[in-house]
Amino acid sequence: MKAIVIKNYGGSEVLQLAEVATPSITNDSQVLVKVRATAINPLDYQVRRGDYLSLFDLPIITGHDISGEVIAVGKAVKNWMPGDKVYYSPRFGGPGSYAAYHLTDESTLSRMPENLSYEEAAAVPLAGGTVWEMLVVRAKLKKGDTILILGGAGGVGTFAIQIAKSLGAFVYTTGHRILHEKLQHLGADVVIDHHHQNYIEEIQAHTNGKGVDIIIDTIGGSTLSDSPRALANYGTIVTLVDIAKPQNLIYAWEKNATYHFVFTRQSRDELHHVTRLIESGQVKPVIDSIYPIEDVKNAHQRIEDAKRDRPLFGKIVLSL
Repeated sequence: MKAIVIKNYGGSEVLQLAEVATPSITNDSQVLVKVRATAINPLDYQVRRGDYLSLFDLPIITGHDISGEVIAVGKAVKNWMPGDKVYYSPRFGGPGSYAAYHLTDESTLSRMPENLSYEEAAAVPLAGGTVWEMLVVRAKLKKGDTILILGGAGGVGTFAIQIAKSLGAFVYTTGHRILHEKLQHLGADVVIDHHHQNYIEEIQAHTNGKGVDIIIDTIGGSTLSDSPRALANYGTIVTLVDIAKPQNLIYAWEKNATYHFVFTRQSRDELHHVTRLIESGQVKPVIDSIYPIEDVKNAHQRIEDAKRDRPLFGKIVLSL
């Protein structure tokens, strides 16, 4: 089968198109899936450059989103049959989604929403499940809460805006000025141009000095130390970005803030909640661009390049 293989860690140049053996069912609970589309996540290029050396052995097929159809099932599989449309995240540390076929356990699968294309569905599993974890499981967001989503135009941010709005929150977000109308269309009540405005000052002005109940961090940098100045007393900050260096959290201490650190993970239970929101029309994946799998190097360059010709808006998808 066709696959993108990483034989050495490094930049996008190490992503090589190759022919590899098609996996076959060896366990009664396994399912073989024909991959129709996948998507690119920061986790993909982190694996590619060697951030998780202890969890992988070269060569690697990376990728953490799949939409496709069931081709074959093991003898013990009762809930799936060939022809079923599915979407899911491969288990972290195992074979990834940049391949024509993927072998997985039936417990990872979710039924693909009928109102999505394969390309749209591929944008959902990892980011959608992560957002549910951040907003509901960790922050315990409820109707009437105020939330600031830092980085609303990204793959996680575009889901976070929609899901937070569907749960009844008042949504603030940051984004490039030319994306303001699109971010508002997703459900953002207030959009702050972080290139020309200080988001802390803007939040303080909009909330009369109270701050927001919840902050979602998809940016990193000094956000963990700075953002509590925009947080309400006893507020919550949830981040999925690792900490590059020690930070002073004195502002968080003053606010009695709670921090949650979320490592993007695969959870079928959380994806089910997002599926229902998609099927009801409350959430729709946002696609930045679609590349053929053969053009994966340029796709990786787009997500990593800080000097893009146009701002990133939503998920980058690879079509097979």
